[in-house]
Amino acid sequence: QAGNIEEKGRPGGGRTEGLRVRHDQVQHSTLAGLFKLMTSCAQWSDLGLGGNCSKILLRSLSKSFTLDSGGRAFMFSILPNGNIIVCWENGYKRILGGGENFLESGPLLLFERSWMSRWKSSVLHEGEGNIRNVKWRGHLIAWANNMGVKIFDITSKQRITNVPRDDISLRPDMYPCSLCWKDNVTLIIGWGTSVKVVSQFETEFYISGLAPLCDQLVVLSYVKEVSEKTEREYCARPRLDIIQPLSETCEEISSDALTVRGFQENECRDYHLEYSEGESLFYIVSPRDVVVAKERDQDDHIDWLLEKKKYEEALMAAEISQKNIKRHKILDIGLAYINHLVAKGEYDIAARKCQKILGKNAALWEYEVYKFKEIGQLKAISPYLPRGDPVLKPLIYEMILHEFLESDYEGFATLIREWPGDLYNNSVIVQAVRDHLKKDSQNRTLLKTLAELYTYDKNYGNALEIYLTLRHKDVFQLIHKHNLFSSIKDKIVLLMDFDSEKAVDMLLDNEDKISIKKVVEELEDRPELQHVYLHKLFKRDHHKGQRYHEKQISLYAEFDRPNLLPFLRDSIHCPLEKALEICQQRNFVEETVYLLSRMGNSRSALKMIMEELHDVDKAIEFAKEQDDAELWEDLILYSIDKPPFITGLLNNIGTHVDPILLIHRIKEGMEIPNLRDSLVKILQDYNLQILLREGCKKILVADSLSLLKKMHRTQMKGILVDEENICESCLSPILPSDAAKPFSMVVFHCRHMFHKECLPVPSMTSPAQFCNICSAKHRGPGSAILEMKK
Repeated sequence: QAGNIEEKGRPGGGRTEGLRVRHDQVQHSTLAGLFKLMTSCAQWSDLGLGGNCSKILLRSLSKSFTLDSGGRAFMFSILPNGNIIVCWENGYKRILGGGENFLESGPLLLFERSWMSRWKSSVLHEGEGNIRNVKWRGHLIAWANNMGVKIFDITSKQRITNVPRDDISLRPDMYPCSLCWKDNVTLIIGWGTSVKVVSQFETEFYISGLAPLCDQLVVLSYVKEVSEKTEREYCARPRLDIIQPLSETCEEISSDALTVRGFQENECRDYHLEYSEGESLFYIVSPRDVVVAKERDQDDHIDWLLEKKKYEEALMAAEISQKNIKRHKILDIGLAYINHLVAKGEYDIAARKCQKILGKNAALWEYEVYKFKEIGQLKAISPYLPRGDPVLKPLIYEMILHEFLESDYEGFATLIREWPGDLYNNSVIVQAVRDHLKKDSQNRTLLKTLAELYTYDKNYGNALEIYLTLRHKDVFQLIHKHNLFSSIKDKIVLLMDFDSEKAVDMLLDNEDKISIKKVVEELEDRPELQHVYLHKLFKRDHHKGQRYHEKQISLYAEFDRPNLLPFLRDSIHCPLEKALEICQQRNFVEETVYLLSRMGNSRSALKMIMEELHDVDKAIEFAKEQDDAELWEDLILYSIDKPPFITGLLNNIGTHVDPILLIHRIKEGMEIPNLRDSLVKILQDYNLQILLREGCKKILVADSLSLLKKMHRTQMKGILVDEENICESCLSPILPSDAAKPFSMVVFHCRHMFHKECLPVPSMTSPAQFCNICSAKHRGPGSAILEMKK
């Protein structure tokens, strides 16, 4: 009975990120006496070890035992049925199993049971030296000798292929062949520096063993390196490589240098690689060590990333494989990542990662905040604190606000705007801000922030006062949102000074809350603002502010003369006498002219235009508007001794007054500028009038003729008379009951019908007959008649 077998990890050297396997060293009390080892691995995860001590050690998952062999075992293979094929160094082969031992020498023999339970032997191979390796899987047996590798098919009882040895320069006893069945039909051959899997490719190292790993290969590599000092070759540590076979070469996926005892003295033949297909276990055997390697799982990958301080990649790997990891927790990796970033001084990145890593764990959030406080980095974590789910203790938020208040007013104001007011004790922060304002009472940032805090606390009066003092654009929004109209009745002047347009619109939109009278009274000492308000009110409604129209005359005259004349024209409540007085005092000619004409004093208005404005065109326009012959006469009399005025009249009077009246009054010898052109224009205007009249006459005649013809055609149409028609006078049927009896009737074009005897007899003074219904006194639509007789 062999001693206990134990496994312990031994770190490999040169481990790279791409590794897919990890390895542990296996120690056994009997390994110290083994010098040259060879291995074989069967389907039940059994590991066999043999050597020059004439013993074979079998190790399974459940038990271990040794077999005395009586000589130095050169190689052996554990068959799928549990039997063992052993090849001794002296060339003998032995099959161990089933209670029978068979010993042969020379050729490679296959023993089969016959139907009488006797063993029948057949020669598989002979004559090419010692058999270096044998692998049996399914119905195929592969063996290697000094010449190459042969494969025998048990089913067909024949050899199916021969793979010759490539590099004959290497001694086969020093660099033996490695065989491995990837599956029942795929054989992997490693010999010297070459690997063959259907096709062949070369490597840069010597192959001590190989095994399949999905579509890749696990290769145990024997490496020789040259010393830089002595320039002599020496044996380096063996490597466990994962390679991807290509057409003519291979791609290295990962490489791991193994630390084994006595590797400096080992040769290529001293290393062996076996694998257990069911568990993906790989056994690396050397004369003094056995290393067990297995495919890395996600926990191993995360271990490696953490060891290399690649925390972000480790966190990502854990999140992707959350269901597959067993030894690691995402939260623990995340916390380690945060600590790593803090240690490196990357506080902003660490704070940002807290959002993802800490999630909704309020206790961890509070712990991290205090940790950031200890290193003086509360500002770094402030933008990422949770504001909803979860909500931390108010003290946490207050602590950060106090930190900003002491050193960064703008940052403090930003947090107040971004954080909901229920995260912290509002009164505590208000008091802190007021304490700072005692030192800097005009600080606009602090004042604005205090107004926002008052708003959160529903202390709108104080907030409004601060906004008005600061002339902040949000003051109107605050008033509308919280209906603060009762609070601004005594602050109307402040609002108007800040933004008169917005203030007036707001006041007019809310007349039911702040009356027009109240606004006018508040603005009494600021007439310019009073005018702005009343002007906007008048534009909205000409009648609402009628009681202030008299006041507005003075306000327009003082602050807005361009709008005075439109106001006088549109207002029907304006006292004209007061307006005339003000306009005459200020010598507003246009406004005075309008008022005089509106009051009926057109002559005085015209005189003012002529004498004050000296504008003949305006005088002519005024005379046209009034359409008064006496005004034209006054205009002619005033202009008769002023040649420029005469020219203006000659150019414009033709369509309203007979030009002859003006021409006859011009004194002989008076020099009139552009008289010829004016006379030509008068003649052109006259000809134009003649043409217009003739054109109108032709149109009227044509229309009259067309309508007359239409009326004639209409009156010539027949009118249907039947038994249902009655006489409009006697109300009896218009047609007699006896159709043979003669009768007379009258039908008017208005469709009224009468018996002839029912109509009055025409007289000498009124020979025409009319429909009694349509017209009693004058000629109407039914005056024409149609008399019918039979």
